[in-house]
Amino acid sequence: MSSNMETTEIGAEDSCQIELAHLPLICGLPDDIALFCLARVPRKYHALLKCVSKRWRELVCSKEWHSYRQKHNLDETWIYALCRDKFEQLCCYVLDPNASRKSWKRIQDLPPSSLKRKGMGFEVLGKEVYLLGGCGWVEDATDEVYCYDAAVNAWNKAAPLSTARCYFASEVLNDKIYAVGGLGSNSSDPRSWDTYDVHTNTWKSQSDANVVPDIEDSIALDGKIYIRCGSSAVSSHVYAVVYEPSRGTWQHADADMASGWRGPAVVVEGTLYVLDQSSGTRLMMWQGDRKEWTAVGRLSPLLTRPPCRLVAIGKSIFVIGKGLSTVVLNVGNARNAGGVMVSSSVTKSTSDDDVICCKCVAI
Repeated sequence: MSSNMETTEIGAEDSCQIELAHLPLICGLPDDIALFCLARVPRKYHALLKCVSKRWRELVCSKEWHSYRQKHNLDETWIYALCRDKFEQLCCYVLDPNASRKSWKRIQDLPPSSLKRKGMGFEVLGKEVYLLGGCGWVEDATDEVYCYDAAVNAWNKAAPLSTARCYFASEVLNDKIYAVGGLGSNSSDPRSWDTYDVHTNTWKSQSDANVVPDIEDSIALDGKIYIRCGSSAVSSHVYAVVYEPSRGTWQHADADMASGWRGPAVVVEGTLYVLDQSSGTRLMMWQGDRKEWTAVGRLSPLLTRPPCRLVAIGKSIFVIGKGLSTVVLNVGNARNAGGVMVSSSVTKSTSDDDVICCKCVAI
């Protein structure tokens, strides 16, 4: 009798779940029309949508939702900043640049094992943010990878790197994550790089003599990856290497371009911009056709707090410095007032955190 009752209860639960799965997203509307309506709700309200029902929560967290908003130009880009606080622990913040009152908000529950690590990679692929590798004072370089789903607002462990790495370059090119060079364990090859394929959830390792372990910065430009290498103690000479995916090899990059790459860089509509912080804060632009650097303008020292990092949305460059001080300037409409670029700023954070890296996620 008891067994029959349990079977009946289980059957009832399954039946209920099947029934819920077939309920319309919005009563009286076909699901495709409901999706048409719901997908137009601004991203800042997506957390509320997930509270309405299980079906709405699954939809908002799904790849279908992400793809639909992207296809119909409904996706909104938010900025994610990886920082280090006064206790030398990692922390992560997010900024909605479309909000009427722009302010940075802290993301909770970073993976505990990564909090004290340094030299980690920070990269974005689709709607996921990846924390890669890293090391500590008493910990060798690790191959661990953590993934934060911005739609679900949760961290999970992901497929590990092929090679343990610390203080390396990471970039996304052709929907793949590249982890290049850096320092590793004694058995690691410092002149190697790993490539992550999200479709197979696997990393592939390769090596090249032109890959150097001492890396300062990296960018993806014109379908290639550029890495700025550290200058030696006896020379201020700056050089860079470039990866050509069609050949699968690394070569030395244009010397003129490398010579002016003396700060954090960002690419805006195929043009490379660099923030020179050696004397004040000056934005430089690389003109590849003329092979020369041009000064766009300098930023007000009252607004920026170096060292800064750069990230771009459309034609707007966000200059994010210590304490998440944020200056926004539009390079498509760059104007100067007394030699200083016209810009706007975001409400300052109450923290004094150091900004390590910034990336964008569009959903």
